[in-house]
Amino acid sequence: MSNQELEKIKQRKEEWERRLKEAEKKAPPRPARFTTLSDMDVPLLSTPLDLAEEGIDYLRDLGFPGEYPFTRGVQRNMYRGKLWTMRQFAGFASAEETNQRFKLLLSRGQMGLSTAFDMPTLMGYDADSPLAQGEVGKCGVAVSSLEDMERLFSGIPLGEVTTSMTINGPAIVIMAMYFAVAEQQGVSKEQVRGTLQNDILKEYIAQKEWLFPIQPAVKLVIDTIEYGARFYPNWNTVSVSGYHIREAGATAVQELAFTLADGLAYVDECLARGMKIDDFAPRLSFFFDVHNDFFEEIAKFRAARRIWARLMRDRYKAENPKSWMLRTHAQTAGVSLTAQQPYNNIVRVAIQALAGILGGTNSLHTNSMDETLALPTDDAVMIALRTQQVIAEESGVANVADPLGGSYFVEALTNRVEREAMDYIRRIDEMGGMIKAIERGFPQSEIANSAYHYQRQLEVCDKVMVGINKYEMEESKRTLETLYIDRAVEKRQAESLRELRLKRPKKAHEEGLRRVKEAAQAGENLCGPILGAVKAYATLQEVCDTLRQVYGVYREAGSF
Repeated sequence: MSNQELEKIKQRKEEWERRLKEAEKKAPPRPARFTTLSDMDVPLLSTPLDLAEEGIDYLRDLGFPGEYPFTRGVQRNMYRGKLWTMRQFAGFASAEETNQRFKLLLSRGQMGLSTAFDMPTLMGYDADSPLAQGEVGKCGVAVSSLEDMERLFSGIPLGEVTTSMTINGPAIVIMAMYFAVAEQQGVSKEQVRGTLQNDILKEYIAQKEWLFPIQPAVKLVIDTIEYGARFYPNWNTVSVSGYHIREAGATAVQELAFTLADGLAYVDECLARGMKIDDFAPRLSFFFDVHNDFFEEIAKFRAARRIWARLMRDRYKAENPKSWMLRTHAQTAGVSLTAQQPYNNIVRVAIQALAGILGGTNSLHTNSMDETLALPTDDAVMIALRTQQVIAEESGVANVADPLGGSYFVEALTNRVEREAMDYIRRIDEMGGMIKAIERGFPQSEIANSAYHYQRQLEVCDKVMVGINKYEMEESKRTLETLYIDRAVEKRQAESLRELRLKRPKKAHEEGLRRVKEAAQAGENLCGPILGAVKAYATLQEVCDTLRQVYGVYREAGSF
């Protein structure tokens, strides 16, 4: 647009603003200030002037879907060619019960599996550990051994189904168990497809489910990246996860900046080990939250792709276009769900899902309305899955690539999110990278401040949560039916482990754990030794305890 045209728009806008002020004397704006959920000011109207100020260039900053800088998506024909993967998070009680939920979801049109593990598994403990009492199967499925993994995927062809596994501290052990089951099924390494979350840095920032000190924990992540690049070319060994950062109270900008900074830290560690950028970068994947602010979330996804593409190409000199692509899973915001008026959650999830899709996510999990109360029931899961299917098949949004691209407001907001995220990344670079920043408590402190600020906004009604601080109503005595996990699951798991320890090959088991310890002490890649140990039916805790002996455990210092 020429300078002359922009000047005309500027003059007309000034005239419009004068008339607006007269109108607002009769009907003043509802709140004094309009902001995004993350507290960025929102203009009443966006015009080409907003983009002219940024100096936006279509080919440089937007381009075309499937082409650098991927602002408009990573596939050329986006959802016309392939819908996003509908991947409902599932896992509860025993491996057998979760296996049945998996099969139910696949029969109802789900495209991929996403596995939730219980707290003992997430922390590297077996189901019969004293530290596991009362938690077995409660927030996910209990997996203590290869035998549990065999039951979990019984009758599910791993060469045809992609699987995502949400686990971090002991991720290397769970990955080895999954690979062992795939091998038992006769699936070639090239056919094994899926994603391991395996993002330990966000644990120290937000979720707090760690096992080992930071340096050896990151070393294990790099082991998996190196091993996957060599032997499992279609397996995503890391899903760099902003989801838990956002759930801890981060703003959209902080979620984006800290997630990308975590990804950069893994890239730096891989390069320090001697790997080549294009050998591993194409298999890095991401995982973002989709919160309530519709346009802010869309802008976040678009900015994420553009930032990552520029950093991979310009900072790291990656030559393979696949290394520039930010491929991401998304999940609707668990923290936005309310126990009060839980049916409102269906509406929230639908809006969030639509934002993720318009933002160009590659796969999506939609939360169930009852997840703030318990693990979801079959009926609640079906509503969540059908939400995605209705959007995909009935709304028409899947027919157009990046339909909001070119919107003055969306493009200006995308630019602002990118600019503010890059400011954070530069600050982290100046600290020496994300590992140093975490050790200083920088992202933790920033998130804590944002969480406190948002909570205060809710308390004084600067922000509205329907049913919580506005439109409240007396709850009826009728409550939702929730999923109950019987304590008998814990007893059955303990008995199963007792039987396993009696029947497994004693010599191979002992040799497997000895080899893990020696490899850890020598600083070797641990994927092969751990795979050998789990094939000999060493349990999750036995492997993790062996590593704890070598690495020690992590204790977080207070930072208040």
